[in-house]
Amino acid sequence: MTDCRLPLAAMTIDSDIMFETALGLRADAVEAQLRLLLDERVLPSEIVRPAHLMAAMRHGALNGGKRLRPFLVLESAALFDGDGEAALRIATALECVHCYSLIHDDLPAMDDDDMRRGQPTVHKAFDEATAILAGDGLLTYAFDLIADEATPLPAERRAALVLALARAAGPGGMVGGQALDLDAERNKPDEAGIIRLQAMKTGALIRFACEAGAIIADAPAADRDRLAEFGSAIGLAFQLADDLLDLTADAKTMGKATGKDDAAGKATLVSLHGPEWARAQLDGLVTQAHELLEPFGERAIMLKAAASFVASRNS
Repeated sequence: MTDCRLPLAAMTIDSDIMFETALGLRADAVEAQLRLLLDERVLPSEIVRPAHLMAAMRHGALNGGKRLRPFLVLESAALFDGDGEAALRIATALECVHCYSLIHDDLPAMDDDDMRRGQPTVHKAFDEATAILAGDGLLTYAFDLIADEATPLPAERRAALVLALARAAGPGGMVGGQALDLDAERNKPDEAGIIRLQAMKTGALIRFACEAGAIIADAPAADRDRLAEFGSAIGLAFQLADDLLDLTADAKTMGKATGKDDAAGKATLVSLHGPEWARAQLDGLVTQAHELLEPFGERAIMLKAAASFVASRNS
């Protein structure tokens, strides 16, 4: 398999232009992996992959998107000269988890959305039961991808990645954050509660994406902690920007319904403090993220650009 890392020398030209190019290249690489892996060919110990289930999984995973979380895995691994093939498989596994979460979030029992990235959500294109199973399939397959010996890492590093992703995605991470978010529609949390649920629901996977590269490359614990802290900062920035967009963007631009949080009376940091406060916070979070990467110098230019992108995106 081709090493998916960009040469370091190519990262020294204009960062805005290079970031858009790199993001697109990374997204293409992950998309190609998903197409290859989400087919109907059975793996050892599997019996059969039902065609309609695989079609639903592909519908939920191959529907575009910026693939930001995989990008962060790949760039954080490249920061430490981690194995590109391993990083691509971990990035693809993380995208499977993210896509599963979107499929389930869109269900009528959850956020009840009919459109995702400009096309019908999985439960609309298929049915609710198939959508649930498609999400289940993507979630479990993610850990298959990491644990498989086809991921060229020592067993202990694969196990560390499985554990880190499980903690980020599970009841003390993304799933727990989603539970808190649903409860927030009935019992409005205070500011600390909002920050906690957003750090879980949105931030946990982004934190993992940044930390994963250090695990892949077996980087020192201090570097792993620094990348995790960077991930926490941009995870909060991502959610702040998302809440701003929900308030200010239109559905056509977003590819999904907007204004739902406000209509539901859901408390967010933007609803508590207003858009101008949120924009100032975003500026501060980008500065914090950039400062965390200073020890890595020019090698971190793409991760710095990603932090800026997260805060200023318009969709």
